[in-house]
Amino acid sequence: MQPELPTGTPPLRGDERRREVAQRRVEELRDLINTHDYRYYVLDSPEVTDAEYDALVRELRQLETEFPELVTPDSPTQRVGGRPGELFAPVEHRLPMRSLDNAFSDEELAAWAARVERRIGAGADYVCELKIDGLAVSLLYENGVLVRAATRGDGFVGEDITANVRTVRSVPMRLRGGQVPRVLEVRGEIYLPVKAFERLNQELTGRGERPFANPRNGAAGSIRQKDPAVTASRPLRLWCYALGFAEGVAFSRHSESLAWLERMGLPVNPELKKVRTLKQVQAFCAHWQEHRHDVDYEIDGAVVKVDALELQRELGETSKAPRWAIAFKFPPEERTTRVKSIAVNTGRTGKVTPFAVLEPVRVSGATVTYATLHNEEEVRRRDVREGDTVIVRRAGEVIPEVVGPVPSKRPPDARPWRFPKKCPSCGTKLVREEGEADWRCPNRVGCPSQAVEWLFHFASRGAMDIEHLGYVTGTQLLERGWVKDPADVFFLTAEQLGQLPNFGEKSVHNLLSAIEAARHRPLWRLLVGLNIRHVGPFAARLLTQAFPSMDALRQASLDELLTVQGVGPRIARSLHGWLEEPENVRLIEKLRRAGVQLREEAPAREPDASGALAGRTVVITGELETMSREEATHAAEAAGARVTSSVSKSTSFVVVGANPGATKYDKAQALGIETVDEQEFLRRLGTRRTVH
Repeated sequence: MQPELPTGTPPLRGDERRREVAQRRVEELRDLINTHDYRYYVLDSPEVTDAEYDALVRELRQLETEFPELVTPDSPTQRVGGRPGELFAPVEHRLPMRSLDNAFSDEELAAWAARVERRIGAGADYVCELKIDGLAVSLLYENGVLVRAATRGDGFVGEDITANVRTVRSVPMRLRGGQVPRVLEVRGEIYLPVKAFERLNQELTGRGERPFANPRNGAAGSIRQKDPAVTASRPLRLWCYALGFAEGVAFSRHSESLAWLERMGLPVNPELKKVRTLKQVQAFCAHWQEHRHDVDYEIDGAVVKVDALELQRELGETSKAPRWAIAFKFPPEERTTRVKSIAVNTGRTGKVTPFAVLEPVRVSGATVTYATLHNEEEVRRRDVREGDTVIVRRAGEVIPEVVGPVPSKRPPDARPWRFPKKCPSCGTKLVREEGEADWRCPNRVGCPSQAVEWLFHFASRGAMDIEHLGYVTGTQLLERGWVKDPADVFFLTAEQLGQLPNFGEKSVHNLLSAIEAARHRPLWRLLVGLNIRHVGPFAARLLTQAFPSMDALRQASLDELLTVQGVGPRIARSLHGWLEEPENVRLIEKLRRAGVQLREEAPAREPDASGALAGRTVVITGELETMSREEATHAAEAAGARVTSSVSKSTSFVVVGANPGATKYDKAQALGIETVDEQEFLRRLGTRRTVH
């Protein structure tokens, strides 16, 4: 059947004329369909019936079938049916996707506001937003067209989920604004509406499949499907909550950037509010705590942000989270159940944590069987006993915890629980350092529980990313004595692995390939995997930028480690002490013999050898007027420079903005390193921006 062409079309003169007319109609249909998608999925205000909408889609699909050369990646027909890419390839975020610190009470919220005021003075405006309980994503648009979507991952590297996100109807394939930036990166939350989640679970249960524990897991599981058509069958939605990067576009306030994203056709949650005082912030949180079920999506709190972007830059960040924002977590829903027994677990750092084994109970949409009791002091304070009926909640709606017992239902024979004196895994006498609440097993090398937890952490996606090395395989390797510490993993042979249960030729090949790939991971990943207390991914990146080899880290003094911006005394002391212990020195040497990468071979971004700053090493300190610190770093790297966070003899020059770090500036002066202002920095970049 021939597609119908618009009324009034001139007589067709061959294939070329017909194609020209078809192209005009295809463009018209795409605009119509995108407009109707926007009105239906974003504005919730449809203008046509489902039948009329379906007719437009059918007509577009017919034309694209006849003229396949007219099919474009952003066509509405391409939301479903494209082949998925590599599942799921790593994606490095242009700017890190930070997590937020939490406040669980008005007092903690007030303490955060007081810290903000101490740093920037009184009078800051705030933006209050709902905290959506879904899957955080990053969307990248180039010239207005969606080209990539990624999960948050560890904040620095996520997973490519583009093929699946294209199926989410509220995610525009093409932006609507008249003047779109060449590059736009936006952050958002993909979620499942509550009723849709309930229907999905009914369908899964009806087919004999396992239901999702809660809407957040439902959203994440729906996105992480091998077949995009499965994702398309799930009614996922998107709310955008932040602008990551927009080339050539600048805003003075976070609220302005959200309004601009709305004009670009991106869905922004309407339940946000600009306020002037802490009292208004607390009123917003209190209102939504009471009305959290009035919306058709799960919320577990509110997010409060300083509105002015200049003040955000002034407040800066810690090694884990920005200082200019906080998540106010709502008190979790609570249920009662019975404690069957109390046990303890020894974790990878030696910390011994008591937990309750419970009769299964549903709490906030998830089945809870185990719940943490935190430490000995908390068990004693709450007086939790075996056999007790207890109140259970999910702390931060994630980790199940026992709030306390119901005394009226306590069995008469229930006795106070006593913390064990020895490690349940290896029998070593437990120790507790002065000032700490936690007991620890000091047998770091010989404790089976610590060994398997460490090995699992070492192989995890956030560390060395050794796929196929999980708990079961790790336990088997440890039990056979083939692995005593993570370095031994790199000496495993095919002959050994072939002896493991259910390990065929393909399994052996896959694990050995993953181990080989791990030898070449960046140094910061190794630092995370080495299980050094307080050293997480963000701190590890900062440290390896300043000291780009394991030898440089070992030679660094405590004072030198303390100069790394974003690395506090606790992290620096922990790392310095760890690097001085003989058994850890031996571990590093074993890793060296195994061929594991112990230095950063190249900067995170490949420098332009022909750039204006090629071969130069640059340090940036203080606040710049025309760009953020991150933008300045990207600009310098794009010009061929290597940007580091600490000043050394190899530093070419230091860019000094307003309120520079005294340590960097003083060290540059002491070493005779050149310092330049922002105007000179821009001149060397070849940029024509003006600093007022």
